[in-house]
Amino acid sequence: MKKSGYILLLLSLMMIFMVPAWASEGEISLSQTLQGYTPPPETVQTLETSGTDEETAEVVEVFPAETLPDGSTSIIVSAVGDITIGGDVRKSGLSIFDKEKEKQGGDLSFVMRNVRDLLSQDHLTIGNFEGTLTTAGIPSNKKGNSFLFSAPPEYVSILNDGSFEAVSFENNHVMDHGEEGFNETTSVLEKAGIVWSAEDHIGVYETNGVSIGMLSYQTFNGRYPDLFTKVPAQVQEAKGLYDIVIVSFHWGDELDYAPNNNQVKLGRLTIDAGADLVVGHHSHRINPIEKYKDRYIAYSVANFSFAGNTKPQDMSTFILQVKFNVKDGETTTAGFRIIPARISSKADFNDFAPTPFTEQSHIDTVIKVLKSNGKSLEYAVENYPTEWE
Repeated sequence: MKKSGYILLLLSLMMIFMVPAWASEGEISLSQTLQGYTPPPETVQTLETSGTDEETAEVVEVFPAETLPDGSTSIIVSAVGDITIGGDVRKSGLSIFDKEKEKQGGDLSFVMRNVRDLLSQDHLTIGNFEGTLTTAGIPSNKKGNSFLFSAPPEYVSILNDGSFEAVSFENNHVMDHGEEGFNETTSVLEKAGIVWSAEDHIGVYETNGVSIGMLSYQTFNGRYPDLFTKVPAQVQEAKGLYDIVIVSFHWGDELDYAPNNNQVKLGRLTIDAGADLVVGHHSHRINPIEKYKDRYIAYSVANFSFAGNTKPQDMSTFILQVKFNVKDGETTTAGFRIIPARISSKADFNDFAPTPFTEQSHIDTVIKVLKSNGKSLEYAVENYPTEWE
């Protein structure tokens, strides 16, 4: 997160005078956050909303936004893929992640060392947190799973060090340690000042007077028919409350380089309903980007820091950055760029430290793969700029 020198006195005063009366009563519905707001009748299920834990989160310094000549506020959002840290407690000895941590002198900051400066120069960084931050045991119904991921709660410092403001927490590993593990993880995130989102639980972040609502879903086990109706309804509700709405999907098949028909349909329905950005993950592979109705659908941003394998067959990824201009409650998309990268600082093994490519040949390969696999998409972007245009 962006570090701050704000004094504790200011935090105390803010909590006394600015915390609304409902803040201590647990989660609330979206419609409760705006007096007089009536959810649209087609809403399937009211969302809950959460931001950072106001009593425990560190006050952060807001990265300044550019004010454009027409009075618009320019907001930069960075999105990355799967963040899987720690290991499987069923296995004896140190996990591959903790072995690397030992090589780095026990300093967890090794993970984000090559991206923290980049990610600190935006207004929101969001990634998919695929694992848990918990000391909870393993439920009996999970003991036969091929992979279970957890890390000690203090490993949340990796997200802070990487300047993450938010994570999507809706994927096939969030329940690896059961309800107890899920609840402990979300509590740890909130105490660290990290906004999280899950199905029916919207994450809210505000910066430079601009409100951002984040929704997250996973599509497995036959969920598509339900989500084709549910997601647009919830997006429409959220867009009535927040300037920018970002929707994260954990979808598709592992190792796929392009989306399937259900992903394309759901992604476009999400934009139709008012979403400003769709970000996908799960396949562990980069997927193309569409520009649909002046909004971007990034079907997969692949892995980011991935402790599931010491050498995945494909370690390429990219950081997606999108600019939005916001004025008087209206949001327009003002372009995007990608930062092609590898999930490791090494080419021959995975050290879990995502690192932007510097060699042009590597950058060109990422762009070539994205363009090639987007040929069948009607609205695939023609170019993948690596600098702002």
